Amino acid sequence: MSERDDLIDGFLERNGWASAARSVLAADASFRGYYRLADGDRRAVLMDAPPPKEDVRPFVTIARHLAKMGLSAPEVFAEDPDAGLLLLEDLGDATYTRMLTDGADPEPLYAAAVDVLIHIHDRAPEAAIPRALPPYDERKLTEEAGLLIDWYLPAVMGAEIDEDARAAYFDAWRAPLKQVLAQPKTLVLRDYHVDNLIWLPDRDGVARCGLLDFQDAVAGSPVYDLMSLLEDARREVDPVLTAHMLARYLAAFPDLDREALGASYAILGAQRHAKVIGIFTRLSHRDDKPQYLHHIPHVWSLLEHALGHPALAEVKAWIDTAIPAENRVVPPAEQPEAAA
Repeated sequence: MSERDDLIDGFLERNGWASAARSVLAADASFRGYYRLADGDRRAVLMDAPPPKEDVRPFVTIARHLAKMGLSAPEVFAEDPDAGLLLLEDLGDATYTRMLTDGADPEPLYAAAVDVLIHIHDRAPEAAIPRALPPYDERKLTEEAGLLIDWYLPAVMGAEIDEDARAAYFDAWRAPLKQVLAQPKTLVLRDYHVDNLIWLPDRDGVARCGLLDFQDAVAGSPVYDLMSLLEDARREVDPVLTAHMLARYLAAFPDLDREALGASYAILGAQRHAKVIGIFTRLSHRDDKPQYLHHIPHVWSLLEHALGHPALAEVKAWIDTAIPAENRVVPPAEQPEAAA
């Protein structure tokens, strides 16, 4: 038995779950693992997030903040932040992804998810944003957009770009990101898509949409999570459904500048899609998780669509030159020498 297993066993024993049966519930693109605990009629979820690569404290902070807002984040039953262990409420198996795969009508599911965002965004920033939440600032947004050129570009082009080209890439992002950063701030859950949502039909209103992954939350643009939900990197969303959900969101905020929202939606979409293409490549080359590579053509299509917005003309010009259409392919699963 490993030292990690000893830590987990001690944590469960201290919190009354020593005799529980344990089964793998989920793993994700991070270093976290999730296990379902069953002890008679009792159920719970163990989050195993080994430090220093993971830190459970942000999850606990955001979970309790969301609960105070009347939203369905898992209740934290017990915690050991230094060990990276949490004992959480088990919200069940009706994830949005599973329900959609089984043929559920997407309209009510997505409507409930949009209503959660309306519920958050309708609050003043000081009520929506927990204290000390990090900002989604220009440095962070630019750094994430850089994952495209740090990981994907060398993987498909066979070489890294020079410093001048790198500087030009980041310069192209500066103006559109400043446009987004001028917006009022709110709580951004940041990985808001169907893989991280769960249907809770026995609850009422916005509580029907359970929230599973929010430890990377930041203070940023209200458009980000809406875009993340509707421009899903792992799933094609019906354009008609997207139009309905955008209309639902806009109806809740009739004074919103539609043109400004459209620009922010495109800018943040391009930023996220560039980031995700880089992350999926990195997951394969650095973390030996090539299963994410098959999503890259879909994410490229989302990025290309976003780059059609006039606010992103300079970014589009740079990408069209550095990564022409014929090179927008699934990169090899092996790590190229250039990205070592």
